Amino acid sequence: MILLMLCNRWGFRLMKSMRQSHICYIIVKLSKLSKIFLDLSPKKPPRVRLIATVPFKVETHVGERVGAMVSDASGWYARLDRSCENRIEQLERWLDAWEESIRHNIPIAATMPNDWPTLPAGLLSNPGAVLDHMLARYDAEIDGRSPRGAYATPARFADAMLADELGERGADGEQPVPTGISLAALPPGFRAFAAQMNEANSKDDGDEVDEAVTAGKKTVSGIPLPFADPAVGAGLFPERLLKVHSERIDGLPAATKKEDTIRLLSKLQLLDISDIAVRCTRRRLLLVLAKSELIELDGEGDESRIGRKQAEELLETSVQQGDALRGSWPWDENPRLLICNPPWLRIKDRFRGHPDGSHLRKELSRELRSITEPDGRLRFSTLLGNVNLYRLFLERSLQLVEEGGRVRMIVPDSLLREKSSIPLRRLMVERNNWDSAWSFPESQRVFPGVSQGVLVIAISVGGETTKLTSWGPLESTDVLPSAGLDPKSPKLELERSTWATWTDTNWAVPRMPRKEHERRKVLNAISQLADLPRLSEDHNWLNPSGDPIRVRVGEIDQTTWSEDIRDWKPRSRGTPFIRGIHFSLEKGKVSINHPGYTSSIPRDALERSQAMWKGPIDARGISRIACQAIVNAQQDRRLRWVVVPPDCVLGNSVNFLELPEAVQDSLAEEYGTLEQGLLWLAEHLNSDTLDLWSRAWAANNNVNNYEIENLPFPPPVSVTQVELR
Repeated sequence: MILLMLCNRWGFRLMKSMRQSHICYIIVKLSKLSKIFLDLSPKKPPRVRLIATVPFKVETHVGERVGAMVSDASGWYARLDRSCENRIEQLERWLDAWEESIRHNIPIAATMPNDWPTLPAGLLSNPGAVLDHMLARYDAEIDGRSPRGAYATPARFADAMLADELGERGADGEQPVPTGISLAALPPGFRAFAAQMNEANSKDDGDEVDEAVTAGKKTVSGIPLPFADPAVGAGLFPERLLKVHSERIDGLPAATKKEDTIRLLSKLQLLDISDIAVRCTRRRLLLVLAKSELIELDGEGDESRIGRKQAEELLETSVQQGDALRGSWPWDENPRLLICNPPWLRIKDRFRGHPDGSHLRKELSRELRSITEPDGRLRFSTLLGNVNLYRLFLERSLQLVEEGGRVRMIVPDSLLREKSSIPLRRLMVERNNWDSAWSFPESQRVFPGVSQGVLVIAISVGGETTKLTSWGPLESTDVLPSAGLDPKSPKLELERSTWATWTDTNWAVPRMPRKEHERRKVLNAISQLADLPRLSEDHNWLNPSGDPIRVRVGEIDQTTWSEDIRDWKPRSRGTPFIRGIHFSLEKGKVSINHPGYTSSIPRDALERSQAMWKGPIDARGISRIACQAIVNAQQDRRLRWVVVPPDCVLGNSVNFLELPEAVQDSLAEEYGTLEQGLLWLAEHLNSDTLDLWSRAWAANNNVNNYEIENLPFPPPVSVTQVELR
């Protein structure tokens, strides 16, 4: 009744007298309402069997690799593997079904092959997400990894990145956003009226000439050009970019829309090492443009739509197969905007499924370390430790994008603090303007199936960083697909001078708690400790003139010596073998809880498992100060220092301090015995302030040697003894 009333003459006059923003609001709300009523009695369209139009060359059979999966979505992929073992055929037939659903304007569930399992409701709305996941599973298996560990970037995450980067009209946006009404979102009865309004709004637009658009530096829709993705995969980011583009040009004249879409397609620079990924991306972008009525699937085009043949020719040039890391960039013009989620894969994990994988890994590592630019410079200057491909993609992207251009990339949040990323952070801060970081802790599981923390970085190429805004710890609810991040999300602004003092110019970013009062505690601890000498430095207050204090790993490797490690049964006799599990925290005090020293430990307690040493390595014969090396992120304390007795051996899940003789003599003289001096030192190292510091700068759950060596070592303020259990 409401729709009929507004469509009559009275409703038309009323709408003409209202402000356009009010009309748009009412129309959108009513269109959603009408869709609800229309969807109450859906008609099930006939199912269609599809035949592939462009066969892929590579085949992979997966019937023997199917495992149990927990969610409805992952369960569907497992059932699909049983119906169609060839992953390439899965991709091909899914794209065919997607095209048929667009051609006939029906749900994709109606065009899927008859022998495929029923599509869950959660996968109906976004065919692109299914394509992303299918390709991720294919890539994982090709590399010898489990397809169950494959993941795809969620579309809402990509939308938030684009919304934050492009803003209202993109980085150079000076024109207002078109105020036209999207005709596709309206019921047929409203489209004629909305078309009149759009025409009126666009009459003056043709006289305005944007020099950046004319020069091919951006689209009318505000997207900087060229746009690049050097690891495009199945094409998620360009798909979401085309979605932004189609929404922004919806109210423009037909000829302008077509011209601007051609402009955008001709300036895409999308690369992937996989021929399968390239084929998927080309087809996907074609279908997305057809869905937005910017391409005619079965014709030569018209005033507002590009013909299919022309679109395929443009995509043939814009989406190419190649190796961004080892090869040359196949386009002459440098990108102005690059957005990417590169592979998070260590070189040593590549080619696991290949019979000659070991040789291929060594060859890849050698080539990446030696590849040079035409001027003789090494292409990659930040290689350190176990090289992860995402680091190489980040450094390569900073080389490809033009001066002043932008790079947005999804990487593991370990980049913020790990030692092996120091060269890369220095490149980002000292030779570029790293202005933003979104940090999601691993507990948020931003990507289904990924247990690592996630980081989104934003960098302007060239110059240097004067201030970094670090957003975090973020929750999934902080992500707003239409705006980027919730402005109320917690953030920390790091000014360059203070930041350099805190980190000694290694440019690590502290891990912050979410609650405001806890954040203040961490910042106070950092401010108090940042200028103090480090534990391993010469000439600190404990060791003013001697050799430095060393950090060592426990002498017994549990894997190597597994046959000499036994369970500690009641009335057993042997050398106590101390592991991380034997560190106990009760009422704020750290102690050793081992059956060799505490007989009341229950018979079935974990502390009795692998607690006795029967091997040839003898106990040190002196007390030592030790720290638990592997901790749970949810534990109350990260640093757990304790004095271990002289008659035990330590496993490699425990670190200990090797004190110079002069320091040992000084402690024994000051406190009566060495053990009493170590007890005092352990209490000092267990201070709340040092623990806050350790949590803030921790790269992961391992308290490693590097972290301990760089602990600030404040002079003592008070002394409280720690008791051994």
